[in-house]
Amino acid sequence: MKRITEYLVGLLFGMGLIISGMANPEKVLGFLDITGTWDPSLAFVMGGGILVGLFAFTAAKKRQTACLGDPMSLPSSTSITPRLLIGSLLFGIGWGLAGICPGPALVSMAAGEWKALLFVIAMVAGMAVFTAYENRKTPKTP
Repeated sequence: MKRITEYLVGLLFGMGLIISGMANPEKVLGFLDITGTWDPSLAFVMGGGILVGLFAFTAAKKRQTACLGDPMSLPSSTSITPRLLIGSLLFGIGWGLAGICPGPALVSMAAGEWKALLFVIAMVAGMAVFTAYENRKTPKTP
């Protein structure tokens, strides 16, 4: 039952991306084009997400387990590190160049968009490089 619920929540998220137009890179690039024909609709989608997240995280802080029964695991760090800033910058640059981020990329890929497939392949390759770097940097314990 847990997997079915996870699937349905993911499906709901994907449908929200499609309905809002956020799976369309042109919509995202229109938001980022502040000197041309600016499209503010992404700001409303982000605002809605921030509002829902605000309430969800406030409620989550009071819980010991997640809604599906797993232990609650919230971030404990509140510091802004160079690593966070560099990662955010790289994410933003990639988002701005492609007009797509990971969630919408998966939705678009499932819809048969070949550009989204290339994006997902590049994203997975970047994750693999990061994992290899982290594993090389972190000493192994016996």
